[in-house]
Amino acid sequence: MARQFWLIKSEPFKYPFERLVADGRTRWDGVRSFEARNHLRAMNVGDMCLFYHSNEGKAVVGLARVSRTAYPDPTSVDGEWSAVDIEPVRALGRPVSLDEMRRNAVIGKMTMMRRPRLSVVPVTKSEFDAVVALSRAKAPT
Repeated sequence: MARQFWLIKSEPFKYPFERLVADGRTRWDGVRSFEARNHLRAMNVGDMCLFYHSNEGKAVVGLARVSRTAYPDPTSVDGEWSAVDIEPVRALGRPVSLDEMRRNAVIGKMTMMRRPRLSVVPVTKSEFDAVVALSRAKAPT
């Protein structure tokens, strides 16, 4: 099966990327949108994720990998929701801000821009690669 790419969002005061690095692995749970839940259920082991800090920071700050496919979310009482496990790959060279992504011809069209409230969205390989490339470039002034 071909590797897929995703963008996952977390508010840094709740679960920052640095904590994922320290923990080495975490359960990605608490998603309460049917569309985002379906994206979790579509994830496969080895899929790559852009880790986005929402609300505070508003930037992609790291890369993560799916390490366990969808299973029942233990924080759900009705069994309707799913979780996956992720592990850190690495922090980006520098954060790639939402404003930077919006201005980019490739990234500016990603699902996150059209569905900003979703916490899990698919990303194309070209969008994923463009974010990683921007993280290696000098920040715009």
